[in-house]
Amino acid sequence: MRPETEFKLNEIWYGDKPAPWWLRMLTPVYRLGNSLDRRLGLKRRPSDLDSTFIIVVGNVTVGGSGKTPVVIRLCQLLRQAGLKPGVISRGYGRKDRRLRLVSPDSSAAVVGDEPLLIAQRAGVPVIVSRDRCEAARTLLRHNINVIISDDGLQHYRLPRALGVCVVDGTRGFGNGHLIPAGPLREPLERLACVDAVVVNGEAKNLPENLPLIHMQLEAGLLRSMNDGQSWRLSQFAGCKANAVAGIGNPSRFFSLLRSARINVTEHVFPDHHVFAAKDFEQMDPSLPILMTEKDAVKCKGLGLKNAWVLSVDAVLPSDWERDFVKRVVNGVSAPGGHQ
Repeated sequence: MRPETEFKLNEIWYGDKPAPWWLRMLTPVYRLGNSLDRRLGLKRRPSDLDSTFIIVVGNVTVGGSGKTPVVIRLCQLLRQAGLKPGVISRGYGRKDRRLRLVSPDSSAAVVGDEPLLIAQRAGVPVIVSRDRCEAARTLLRHNINVIISDDGLQHYRLPRALGVCVVDGTRGFGNGHLIPAGPLREPLERLACVDAVVVNGEAKNLPENLPLIHMQLEAGLLRSMNDGQSWRLSQFAGCKANAVAGIGNPSRFFSLLRSARINVTEHVFPDHHVFAAKDFEQMDPSLPILMTEKDAVKCKGLGLKNAWVLSVDAVLPSDWERDFVKRVVNGVSAPGGHQ
């Protein structure tokens, strides 16, 4: 999607600007296509993956919601419980269409920014492929007993034992319309079919009767891209900085920096933007550059000076985490796999 198109759609989807008539006219076409895709996908589900414990972490809206930190946290929980998780992903925006095993040293252009970040942070095998079922089969050959699908809530052909929907609490479901008049990939009734609705941040624009698991993104250390030294976010308090964000909801990152009393100059890029050196040429060279981990994996090799990466961690309710781990452990150890 072209950057100017993405920005205009976000004004309609998440702002006060009404959707034009021609977008509203296309919504029934999308609804019909989604319904047919769902029916066909369910009909074509492969039986050889029925006994595999697959967890799908996705969303029902277009754009970022905080899925990647959730995937990383779930991998950490499962590893701590003695399980052997792995992750499959489409690898959105990557140039290579082939199935790939992601390593921490992979190129974001080849495997995608989010899978690369997961491989670096979660320490588990990660496979990218347009065919998630084939990715799952490949992952099983790496001695894996739990598979987490990064996105794929709408990939109906993939079997799943658990479904987790992550929602951006600030933006919610936007204007509540389906694509292209709104940001919804599926009608909100779809939420009744998932096992958990995780809301990222304060739930400002969500239905009151929706049972939510509240999550916070906790800021970690700022790590230098030049020499690897780490500083606490508080050590930048009172400083001016260039803040770079090419994520689904850049305002969340900027707000996090401002809450630490950092005076930021915002530089907004489209989600999954492929960075080049020219993107940084107009920035004040005397100021540090602060960016997200997802953006930083695409900036390796650009020779940026005084650039810092902020790590964030998903913080989920401890009782929900215990119940989640217990359910997965029981499902994996059940005779003949889960049902």
